Amino acid sequence: MSAFRTARVTRLSLTDFRNHERLSLDVASTMVALVGANGAGKTNVLEAISFLTAGRGLRRATLADIARTPGPGSWSVAATVELDGLETKLGTGLVEGASGRKVRIDGEDVRGSETLLDYVRVLWLVPAMDGLFTGPGSDRRRFLDRLTLSVDPGHGRRVSNFETALRQRNKLLEQGGTETFLTALEQQVAELGTAVSIARQETVDLLAQTVAEQKTQSQPFPHASLDLEGTFERGTAGMNAADREEHYRALLANGRARDRAAGRTLNGPHLSDLKVRHAAKDMPAALASTGEQKALLIGLILAHCELTAKVSGMTPLLLLDEVAAHLDPDRRAALFSKLVMLGGQVFMTGTDQALFEALPAQAQILEIGSGEARQITPAPTS
Repeated sequence: MSAFRTARVTRLSLTDFRNHERLSLDVASTMVALVGANGAGKTNVLEAISFLTAGRGLRRATLADIARTPGPGSWSVAATVELDGLETKLGTGLVEGASGRKVRIDGEDVRGSETLLDYVRVLWLVPAMDGLFTGPGSDRRRFLDRLTLSVDPGHGRRVSNFETALRQRNKLLEQGGTETFLTALEQQVAELGTAVSIARQETVDLLAQTVAEQKTQSQPFPHASLDLEGTFERGTAGMNAADREEHYRALLANGRARDRAAGRTLNGPHLSDLKVRHAAKDMPAALASTGEQKALLIGLILAHCELTAKVSGMTPLLLLDEVAAHLDPDRRAALFSKLVMLGGQVFMTGTDQALFEALPAQAQILEIGSGEARQITPAPTS
């Protein structure tokens, strides 16, 4: 993975972010472990880093909810990122009274957060994702859209516009909108929905290819087989983009009465699902044990890191929240070795410093607490 560009956060500052009134971290390694008691704000640091890329952050929280309480109602995250030997200052946050977050690059305001993808790609694995395979399809669609965004920077905007167009169509059906307006809106839904579906399918195919290539390597985590399933995908299999759009437009036009009665659109990519199977056991991931599901998810994230680097030419920054605590010592050591091989910067959290004994000597361990990040000398490996 060393052939790829590596973006590295060298300094991070939080202001009025969650429980942190002020917190600054000087980051001296590509492998960073954040330790501290429950409630110290370790995950909050990871969430702050997740805002250095496009999207809503790893908790998908409303911007106002992130502001410290009590506090001024605003918050900010500032980071110095090193890429290709050059330092760039990234900043983002909420200004009191504003509805959206501001983004600045080297002190200049930029429109939208997609520009951040030029400087850093951020992926994450958090405990809230443990129920991904057994939860609702909407969770897996959001997960897939995050995967797609890291390899296709325009995907997030397309998904947002598609969901907005769907809501407008549903409202227009409810209010008895004219056929002219409905036809125009359905054309927009068809174009956006088709683009979203194609981008998702391309990501699934590329990720499946990456997983297949890994089967020839020694991997500490099980392989997953992937597929994008839905009535839209089944009905448009083998069609080119133009034919898919026309097919979807016809479905929307012919389904107006049914959709009006249901109060929602009953066909389209907004109902598709990411199907994941345990490849070695040829069984749905949802039927695997809790431990196997966790291992599958870790393996999937690691494969996606490799894919992101291949497609973007940049190794992603990876956030792992409380992952080490759920692994036995051998698999934990194997994970750390794999992370070193990936070559990107990694931030991990854990309550116990002992969880990180197998980290390489160059790793950095920081204790988070009482508004400060304190350097800890890494424990020697046994």
